[in-house]
Amino acid sequence: MALQVTLDLPTDVEERLRRESATLDADVQEAFALELFRRGKLTHFELSRVLGLDRVETDALLKQRGIFEQSLTSEDVEQDRQTLERLFGSGIDAKN
Repeated sequence: MALQVTLDLPTDVEERLRRESATLDADVQEAFALELFRRGKLTHFELSRVLGLDRVETDALLKQRGIFEQSLTSEDVEQDRQTLERLFGSGIDAKN
């Protein structure tokens, strides 16, 4: 079974994007797969399969996109900041 996803874009936006990218559908699939990988929803092997790449090609793509396994998201950093603020207060002296 294949997952079919519909992305509703205004016609003018879709037309512009299609003019700028001859591979728009593949670009969207890649972006979604990379985001799932970054969130830990896809394994490296699954990402490779979704994108039709071998391990070396997948590693190269991840490096090119600046995505590393176990990368922190901005949400992770914000949660950590809030936790530290709750524990130590907002007036933390970084030197102590």
